[in-house]
This record gives sequence, structure tokens and C-alpha cells, in this order.
Amino acid sequence: MRELRVLIKKLEINFRIIGEGTPLLILHGWGSKKERWEPVAELLAEKGIKVIIPDLPGFGNSEKPSETWGLDDYCEFVQEFIGFLNLEKFYLLGHSFGGALAVKCALAFPEKIDKLFLVGAACFRRRALRKKLFYITAKVLKVFSFLPYYSCARKGFYKFIVRKSDYLYTEGVMKDIYLKIIKEDLSEVLPQVQVPTIIIWGEKDKIKRIKEARSIKEKIKNSKLEIIPKVGHNPHSETPEKLSEIIS
Repeated sequence: MRELRVLIKKLEINFRIIGEGTPLLILHGWGSKKERWEPVAELLAEKGIKVIIPDLPGFGNSEKPSETWGLDDYCEFVQEFIGFLNLEKFYLLGHSFGGALAVKCALAFPEKIDKLFLVGAACFRRRALRKKLFYITAKVLKVFSFLPYYSCARKGFYKFIVRKSDYLYTEGVMKDIYLKIIKEDLSEVLPQVQVPTIIIWGEKDKIKRIKEARSIKEKIKNSKLEIIPKVGHNPHSETPEKLSEIIS
């Protein structure tokens, strides 16, 4: 295993390379980091796969962007990163937020990607009433940040009202990035994906429901759906052996 740092888009980026052989780039989910994918990476390395896992900008030991990035900005980052690594062809895996990013990459530079793996990918961001209320409330709460007890009131709102949102656990510019990311829906562009795609989903995923996996399968014509029984949103930590088996 090699631990490395590189300057990409004027940001110091930390990443790891595990194993030798066919390159597989892993894009982790929101709030995650490279270490959480090590069990899968080590299993894949035993099968002759060279696994590359960066801490995406704003996560783990990588620097935060100074501006409000969207998926396109993160896609540009990935493109520069693979340029630094001199990757001519590689496999690409994205989990949750990283799955949406992986779709963007498959559209931006498909000639580089041999196969796309989407694990619990957050491709659908439809503006349901609850999401609209969340977005508006987040902006309104920010206006009253100068008031006493603001922090406690805000935490209470997200804990008891929003509950599953990652917004509560973000800081600084990452809050604005999060709000921008959750507005980017990929429904209309999924049919444009031409890269052979494997969609991997936990049967018990309560964050990204299995019906979303089936919708992605329907929209990406050259795709296959693998469902992992009795597993939730994080198969890389819940069942790394089964996930690595499907990937390899």
C-alpha cells in the first residue's frame, strides 16, 4: 500500500494505491474517506487489481475547495487526477454521491473507462416537497445564525425533522457544496451513458431505495443489476467480501 499526496486544482489531495494490475478508481460517498474502502481494496488487490482511492476534495485528508463546487467541478478534478496518474484506461466505481460523480465522468471521458460500477448511486435528486422545504429552511436558518442558541436550534431541527440529511455534519464551504450537489438530478442524462455498467445495490438500502437501482438499470441500456441480499447502503463495510466478489 502506498500513501501519496498530489496538488490537483490547487488543492492538496491525499490518496492510496493498493495492489498492482488492472487499475480501478474508487470514488467514495459524501462524508466518507479512502480508509473505509480499504477492506474491499485489499481483497481486490489479491485478485490482481490495482485499487486507487483518493480522499475527494473536502473529505478525509484532502483540502476543501475554496468555492462552491458542483458535480461538474468534481468531475474536472477526477479528470486532472487520472491525468496525473497517466491512466489511459481504467475501471471506475462510485458509491452514493461518488456514484453520481462517476456517471458525470462516464459522460465526460467515456473513452477512458472500461467499465462503470455504481454502488447505491445517488443519481436521482427529484425536488419533492420535503426536499424543497429542507432547502428553503436551510437557507432561512442561515440568516439567523447570529442569534443566541442558534447552534442548538439548528441541530435540533436536523436531528428530529430532517434526520437522515448529511447537511448537519458539514462545515464551512462544504455546506454550500452539499446544497448544490443535492439539486443536481441525473435522470435525463443517464440514457446517454454508453460505458458498460454494473449497478450494485443493497437489498435493505433505506437511503437510496432499490427502486432507484431498477430505474438506473432501465435508463442505462448497457447495464446489469446486482442486488446484495440483507445489506444496506454501505456494502463496502457491511459485506466487503461479497462486494469484491461482484466487482472482480
